[in-house]
Amino acid sequence: MYNVTINNTNYDVVPENGSHHHGTINGSDYALEMAQKDAHNWVVTKDGTEYRVEIASLDTDNKTAVLRINGRKYALKLTDQFDQLLKDLGLENMTVKKVSEIKSPMPGLVLDILVKAGDTIKKGDQVLILEAMKMENILKSQTDAVVKSIEIESGIAVEKGQILIKFE
Repeated sequence: MYNVTINNTNYDVVPENGSHHHGTINGSDYALEMAQKDAHNWVVTKDGTEYRVEIASLDTDNKTAVLRINGRKYALKLTDQFDQLLKDLGLENMTVKKVSEIKSPMPGLVLDILVKAGDTIKKGDQVLILEAMKMENILKSQTDAVVKSIEIESGIAVEKGQILIKFE
């Protein structure tokens, strides 16, 4: 079972036998037909209605995404039974790690830098937008920190593993 938050509305999703094509949403049955067009675009059919779905951004670490469905943006957050168990046990912050820098996870173009040297940021704060493979990727802080320096500029191309931002 999953809890999916879409634009601040919660849905309980129970896939049938591990399939994402059949199951229940808030107790009502659903059946989907899904066809992948390319790495970021899908056509999803539900009850005879076709929806064009584009993955605008994806953050697998935080289980969040922004989708464009027929041109409209939807922000999604996914939690599963393990997330709920950690929260119930008061352990949801046990995985907080201290990092001293943010490196580029892939080659791309820096579209926007959302922080400046001296800023105090929290885990999950957006710090940079990187375009890669025609998709905007929002890089977020993995820790609470103070920005020490910005090692790049907007509009430049970066390589995978290149240091983008340093923390104190």
